[in-house]
Amino acid sequence: MTTFVDRVELHVAAGSGGHGCASVHREKFKPLGGPDGGNGGHGGDVILTVDQSVTTLIDYHHSPHRKATSGKPGEGGNRSGKDGQDLVLAVPDGTVVLDKEGNVLADLVGHGTSYVAAEGGRGGLGNAALSSARRKAPGFALLGVPGGLRDIVLELKTVADVALVGYPSAGKSSLISVLSAAKPKIADYPFTTLVPNLGVVTAGATVYTIADVPGLIPGASQGKGLGLEFLRHVERCSVLVHVLDTATLESERDPVSDLDMIEEELKQYGGLGNRPRIVVLNKVDVPDGLDLAEMVRPELEARGYKVYEVSAVAHIGLKELSFALAEVVGQARAAKPKDEETRIVIRPKAVDDAGFTVVQEEDGLFRVRGEKPERWVRQTDFSNDEAVGYLADRLNRLGVEEKLMKAGARAGDGVAIGPEDNAVVFDWEPTVMAGAEMLGRRGEDHRLEEPRPAAQRRRDRQAERDEAQQEFDDFEPF
Repeated sequence: MTTFVDRVELHVAAGSGGHGCASVHREKFKPLGGPDGGNGGHGGDVILTVDQSVTTLIDYHHSPHRKATSGKPGEGGNRSGKDGQDLVLAVPDGTVVLDKEGNVLADLVGHGTSYVAAEGGRGGLGNAALSSARRKAPGFALLGVPGGLRDIVLELKTVADVALVGYPSAGKSSLISVLSAAKPKIADYPFTTLVPNLGVVTAGATVYTIADVPGLIPGASQGKGLGLEFLRHVERCSVLVHVLDTATLESERDPVSDLDMIEEELKQYGGLGNRPRIVVLNKVDVPDGLDLAEMVRPELEARGYKVYEVSAVAHIGLKELSFALAEVVGQARAAKPKDEETRIVIRPKAVDDAGFTVVQEEDGLFRVRGEKPERWVRQTDFSNDEAVGYLADRLNRLGVEEKLMKAGARAGDGVAIGPEDNAVVFDWEPTVMAGAEMLGRRGEDHRLEEPRPAAQRRRDRQAERDEAQQEFDDFEPF
């Protein structure tokens, strides 16, 4: 059964916004008291948040579809709908968020760091919010915007101070088990370690983390063996420790050639050239291993490496190694910029961006793309002529008609607003002023604003007095 997962594809859906309400206030003697439709609630966001207690992505491996709740619709009496609840997804420290094309969206490091993976839809405005001096009584409301849908990839890159690198069966798991309280699987066959193991080491006043990750073989940087899985987890480590087997039974291998091979794979992978290196010659408790360690140590030191002879089994040289690692880790922490860890990619719009584009396609159709016009279309109730007229006004003010003319559009040409799989298509009829303004501010109840003659006002007041007197006359005391 899978217990550790470090890469998943996640399908997230934010909550949709609630629809606005079209309502007119009514009470006795005032049947048309003005618009009082409330706004719809906003949909909930889907938020990724780093939680130190989470160490794997296994929950999302078993349940990859996640959805936030939607906002409630508005109601009459200026009552706004309730906002949807945000869906907070806990992820391990060191999680990288990518899109389907492999572009990095966020690099989450540090407890509490968060990223909005999908934004909730806006709630639609009620007719009370849409009323203005020009449109006193809108007979329509805006629909809520659907929540964002997104397919993302989560990759876990282990966050540790020290990474143990080396061939399979070089003794990395044994070394981490004696340096820390970690209890990884240890066996005498290659690729025993299939997932990263983390341990905490205390050396004097310094506390640091050490990672034992899957072993390397030639071609690892191209994905051979468990190479790519290994190298991804090495990226975040500040110090690399080469664990070299001095007691290998393979005649074609020796510590120096193993080191050269591992360094070549690190070079091919890229981005690891500036990490401090320490060389550990392991298994010196074996007589032949000790002899080989003493033979190759001068050559390694001549290359500039700090070399330590240890035995994880016999507990030889462990204290010196742990304090040496603590010193290098301290230096790496001091040199690391404080604001370097968390990275969220922001792609701002160009300063001359009009907010939409108009492109004529091969079949002659003019397609309008842009965040505002597409959102306005989604908010429009096309069964309501007043709402369609309001949309026409907004598009005209944004400059869509002007840009269509410049693109060569003529009366009767097809125009689509939105992507191919979800667009509104109509035959374009250019206008000087759009919908609602041409139709005499449609969407208003003119009874709310037309002046009544003085005689009519007197008759209405007298009728109200007569009705009140009749109610008094009909009243029967107990």
